[in-house]
Amino acid sequence: MRLGAKIVPFAGWLMPVQYTSIVEEHRSVRNNVGIFDISHMGQLIVAATPSSKKVGGESAVATWLNTMLTNNIDKLDIGMGQYTFLLNERGGVIDDLIAYRIGEQKFLLVVNAARTDDDFTWLENHLKEGRSPDRASGGLDTADPCNLTNRSTDFGGVAIQ
Repeated sequence: MRLGAKIVPFAGWLMPVQYTSIVEEHRSVRNNVGIFDISHMGQLIVAATPSSKKVGGESAVATWLNTMLTNNIDKLDIGMGQYTFLLNERGGVIDDLIAYRIGEQKFLLVVNAARTDDDFTWLENHLKEGRSPDRASGGLDTADPCNLTNRSTDFGGVAIQ
């Protein structure tokens, strides 16, 4: 605030959206560096249970996530991420997100702050059913589903451009 930030409420957070002018800030980031607190972003973990099995050589978790998202999650190496979309049953976009592979059968989904609870509920409901949005098999044994946890309040983050 002492630097002149314009503060607005967003998804339960007070966020600085502008300090000087948008054009001046854009030029500053292009010519120098920009740092942005992204702690408000939702962070969902999707991980296999100890007895989860691979499906056709793929991670069981990746197989299920591939029915929920637009990109082939199983192509990610550990430590890599990709921009993707969470879809509804008609293929419409619910949210855009970044999916990171943080283990062989463990993924971090970084979702938009305003959609965190809705995204979590959507995924949780389909995980409980052991199905994808189109009701096709998600590749997981419904008696042995993966775990979904909302870790949004456990971590902070900073983006550097």
